[in-house]
Amino acid sequence: MAMEPQPKMGVIRKIASIVVLGLCCPVVIAQSSGKTVRHHTVPVEDSNPELTAAEAAIEKRDYTAAEPLLNKIVAADPANYTAWFDLGFVYNALGQTEPSIAAYRKSVAAKPDVFESNLNLGLMLAKASQPDAEQYLRAATTLKPTAQIEEGQARAWLSLAHVLETSKPQEAIAAYRHVAMLRPNDPEPHLAAGALLEKQNQFSEAEAEYKDAIKLDPSNSDAYVGMANIYMRGKRFPEAEEILRKLTALRPDDAGAHMQLGRVLAASTKYDDALAELEKAQKLSPDDLSIKRDMADIYSETGKYDLAETLYRALLAANTKDAETHASLGNVLLKQRKFPEAEQELIAAIQLKPDFAAAYGDLANAADQNKNYPLAIKALDARARLVPEPPLSFFLRATAYDHLRDYKQASLNYHRFLDASSGQNPDQEWQARHRLIAIDPKKK
Repeated sequence: MAMEPQPKMGVIRKIASIVVLGLCCPVVIAQSSGKTVRHHTVPVEDSNPELTAAEAAIEKRDYTAAEPLLNKIVAADPANYTAWFDLGFVYNALGQTEPSIAAYRKSVAAKPDVFESNLNLGLMLAKASQPDAEQYLRAATTLKPTAQIEEGQARAWLSLAHVLETSKPQEAIAAYRHVAMLRPNDPEPHLAAGALLEKQNQFSEAEAEYKDAIKLDPSNSDAYVGMANIYMRGKRFPEAEEILRKLTALRPDDAGAHMQLGRVLAASTKYDDALAELEKAQKLSPDDLSIKRDMADIYSETGKYDLAETLYRALLAANTKDAETHASLGNVLLKQRKFPEAEQELIAAIQLKPDFAAAYGDLANAADQNKNYPLAIKALDARARLVPEPPLSFFLRATAYDHLRDYKQASLNYHRFLDASSGQNPDQEWQARHRLIAIDPKKK
């Protein structure tokens, strides 16, 4: 009896959810985690010998010597913004975040128009995940650094962008673009903007940012990763293949890049090339089960069911609770006509995932071949509650009832099959009509 064809569950279905390596902006992370600007960038407006001694100690990184000197100064002169600034820097160096923030607040309160004080306070507040970090970083973007003006402004905009990424992504993107203007030869702000635009599903704009990054640095592999993400999500497989080939040339030892190239090649039905890339990935990362899964899916797609079976069994040995793998193994066992084993695996898949529609369809086929007609009917009915029934589902149910000599239900389902099929399945339609002549109660 012809079995109902099931939707393929191979490698192609994975492309929609492909995620390559995540992008990050190393510069932003460094600036926003307490890497404050050096104390000596703040102008010193007095010749206090204790302040001079404290700053000399800071230069030598002798922070424990500098701290009491600075505390003595601010106790005597609470408006000394320079001493408060240095004290904030010292506390940060000693790992004392809250005292550092308090000292920087005193420095800003004493003299609000100092770029470095606002920047460092904003950075420390960002490090502590406090909401007013934005306020001081925005203030820093409006002020003039005492040295390296454009670089200082770029740091402020970069830090502000990082803080805004979650709460105000569009403003963060604008801030990254401001950094790009201040650092015209730096690919990092383009990468950061591209990654954020990608998260906002603004793919064409993200692609433009990544391309700008590549123009500035043709060997920047992170930009290729970002473009590959976009092309794969858009199912632009030829472009994704081109970019991933460039990426694997730049990162020959990157298992993830080879794996993603393999997936894209599989989606383009270039199965031999796909397996070659996946084999490279497996050599680089032999414990990565997802690579084995991809290879097994390709073997299944290309009819190499014995090789697929071997890999699926290896995957189940590592994780017996994976419903997808049980179902995939059941599918290849079904295609090898190993019906009892297929039935066992598909039952396991459904027990783990009761709403697994495709597994119910395969189980119905396996049960029918095993002459377990009640189970075949039960599986078909369960699937019908989850997805619309195709014509051959009615035919399979009809033949199962026919074998059980429940001619009323068999007749009903033969009629449903003929109404739904309408010439799509001529062989089964011929069988249905001839069985109806024999069993249709209306004709007796």
